[in-house]
Amino acid sequence: MKKFFTLLLILIVSMTALAQNPVTFTTSQKRVSPEEVDVIFTGKIQPGWHVYSTGLPDDGPTSATLTTEKATGVQPIGGLKAQGKEISEFDDMFGMKLRYFENNVTFTQRYKITGDKYDIKGFLEFGACNDQTCMPPTSVEFSYNGDGVKDAAEEEKEEAKADTLAADTAAVDSLALAAPLVGNDSILWQPVIKELNALDGDQSMHSRSLWYIFLMGLLGGLIALFTPCVWPIIPMTVSFFLKRAKDDKKKGIKDAITYGASIVVIYLTLGLAITAIFGASALNALSTNAVFNLFFCALLVVFALSFFGWFELTLPSKWTNKVDSKASSTSGLLSIFLMAFTLALVSFSCTGPIIGFLLVDFATSGNFWGPAIGMLGFAIALALPFTLFALFPTWLKSAPKSGGWMNILKVTLGFIELAFALKFFSVADLAYGWRLLDREVFLCLWIVIFGALGLYLIGKLKFQSDGTGEELTKPMPVICIMGGLVSIAFAIYMLPGLWGAPCKAVSAFAPPMYTQDFNLNTKEVRAAFTNYEEGMAAARAQGKPVIVDFTGFGCVNCRKMEAAVWTDPSVADKLNNDFVLISLFVDDKTPLPEQIQVTEADGTQRTLRTVGDKWSYLQRYKFGFNAQPFYVTLDHEGKPLSRSFVYKEDVPDYMDFLNTALSNFRK
Repeated sequence: MKKFFTLLLILIVSMTALAQNPVTFTTSQKRVSPEEVDVIFTGKIQPGWHVYSTGLPDDGPTSATLTTEKATGVQPIGGLKAQGKEISEFDDMFGMKLRYFENNVTFTQRYKITGDKYDIKGFLEFGACNDQTCMPPTSVEFSYNGDGVKDAAEEEKEEAKADTLAADTAAVDSLALAAPLVGNDSILWQPVIKELNALDGDQSMHSRSLWYIFLMGLLGGLIALFTPCVWPIIPMTVSFFLKRAKDDKKKGIKDAITYGASIVVIYLTLGLAITAIFGASALNALSTNAVFNLFFCALLVVFALSFFGWFELTLPSKWTNKVDSKASSTSGLLSIFLMAFTLALVSFSCTGPIIGFLLVDFATSGNFWGPAIGMLGFAIALALPFTLFALFPTWLKSAPKSGGWMNILKVTLGFIELAFALKFFSVADLAYGWRLLDREVFLCLWIVIFGALGLYLIGKLKFQSDGTGEELTKPMPVICIMGGLVSIAFAIYMLPGLWGAPCKAVSAFAPPMYTQDFNLNTKEVRAAFTNYEEGMAAARAQGKPVIVDFTGFGCVNCRKMEAAVWTDPSVADKLNNDFVLISLFVDDKTPLPEQIQVTEADGTQRTLRTVGDKWSYLQRYKFGFNAQPFYVTLDHEGKPLSRSFVYKEDVPDYMDFLNTALSNFRK
């Protein structure tokens, strides 16, 4: 187990480091015949990211294109060709069918040699995204020359000479190359990566998501524990182990601990199996795949109807009987393990919907270890009571007895699963553009669901599974009535959302604001400057700190932040009155007055041709980050005032980010 968590930690650290540069390309030329030469771009793509193919629609993401700036003694043959496993599917972020590559891709452009010598120069431009952010359009330079006809030895000598020249060029100081971009204000471009990392601290999203998944699994296991299929089994099982070892109490306790460990092994194996079957890239893709989301929606609806008592989900009885008889006929550790397996089968009608719901959430979290870590938390919560009650048998006397409260718990879970089924349908609805579940429709359904849940918990709505006769007239327990009032209050809270209120508590589940047809919320924050140097000069003149917003015209999550966070009155007041807001669009195709050669941090040369190239280079070179949205606060010398902020629809956290910067600036 220690080795497992060590490996997991190494994986997390590696993924965090690679996130800064998720796609890398190497270039080469290959003489395919005396008259033809290929320029080859070999790309390595980190897990969770993808690079778009060639020939995508103009209003979509950046497709792979090759620009030949110089072609002496050669002429292109055909267009840029892509090699690799191309994936084609509808993308809900861009609202169109897209083609892209994962893990690796090779782009090739063939040229025909027409002279005694040839000289070609140009660049490949490509776009890359993951499920949350997109890189700005990125270019890869190439420059090759050679003779019309020559032997392999001469070609190798020229390639070695070209490599030496490239290495010498890469040693040129990056800051000196960046100086023409900023004139006399080069101090504004000084890198602050170390200072920003110190302010950011350890903000590993993978670490937080794994803890979240584990805690969700733990909560799911505790809920499953109190269902009618599990809770009554605890005293029976503990009594069995204690009676099995009358003369040796330690043996009974040891068997009970082994029983609990077996439960953990069974459910952890289930999580690892899900991980192994789908793999890292597939699990990451599930979160936006329309077909899978429709399947998950249908699955959760079935689970909800089962909890409502319409039917019961059970595994074939012969499975249970076979395992049970095998457990009875064996002894030792195998017998105990088979008893734990019997529990898993017998309790499936109650635990199955909960496990299914959790696995859907874990599998679509985009985290490779999600299902395994989630099932570990679930199994620990489920197995712990068996072990504890075996260690302390007297606790059983004070444990709550089985009763109607267990059915109330099942029905409540049914309402919750029905509500979350709509979340998965929403993803498919956005992907196909059906517009069947716009934001106001989604909120209407959630208002009805949680309103009905409230009525059920206060005793005004009954199901067939609640019993008949006097059982239906019994008053609900106080805790249920309190829960019902909370559910009704939550439904009322969502009502203003039908007219455009943000309803931030459900913003992570509801469709985006732009899908709402009737919206009275027209508040908007716009940046006063879209030029870094001009904005910094204005900040000095006004005596205000700066917030730089690295964004893009095609950045969906940037629009979500502007709609969900910037429109908050407290945030809008800060941005409009206390800061100078500079929005830098990394996909702005406006040509620069002069193209500028710069050297990236890894030593590769690049030509900045557009305004977007300039801002994208600023973000990488100065801040060491390459995805949008990205927010950073600065003083008048370009030094960070607080931690950076990425995509997170959390108004209090964003306010803390702004207030910290303002406080440090005033100091």
